[in-house]
Amino acid sequence: MDADNTRRRFLLSSALGLSSAWLALRWPAIVAAQQHAQRSGKSGQSASFEFFAPQDALEIEAVAAQIIPSDDAPGAREARVIYFIDRALMTFDVDKQLAYTQGLEDLQQKTLELFPVADGFSSRSSAQQIQLLTGIEHSGFFELVRLHTIMGYLSHPDYGGNHNQAGWKLIGFEDKMTYAPPFGYYDTEYNKRR
Repeated sequence: MDADNTRRRFLLSSALGLSSAWLALRWPAIVAAQQHAQRSGKSGQSASFEFFAPQDALEIEAVAAQIIPSDDAPGAREARVIYFIDRALMTFDVDKQLAYTQGLEDLQQKTLELFPVADGFSSRSSAQQIQLLTGIEHSGFFELVRLHTIMGYLSHPDYGGNHNQAGWKLIGFEDKMTYAPPFGYYDTEYNKRR
């Protein structure tokens, strides 16, 4: 089995894990996030951070880049997932801000414990980052970043992530309002009536 197929299956199964109860509970905030994204898009300004300080954004982006790394297809960094996460923390997941603040502090502490001369998580090698993330992979913080990374990778680009529809291209999703039936479908219906 090739890596692209495994990655696609992982993303599809992760996306299916989002329950309708979560969506129903957060629907008003999701609508507010959509309106926020539309206002930001119409303003013509380049994307900027509202929640994250630039250094914190680098750290979270590095974590997201390890969750969905770049290979033959763009990863979380190229899909600009960090902008989705920033918007989520200012709109529908505002109650998760403290979890990110505390999680970043804990990640910095763990980074300094393992690598005393480290400038931060993002400055470590990929192997060192994986070592650090392995130590926190069962924490609520890591699960939250993982969820937001997957959501940002597969969400509508208007919400800040999925730049150039990177996630959609990976899973084969076509951004169409309507779909044409496959060629010859009418022959099958005609033959059934005979």
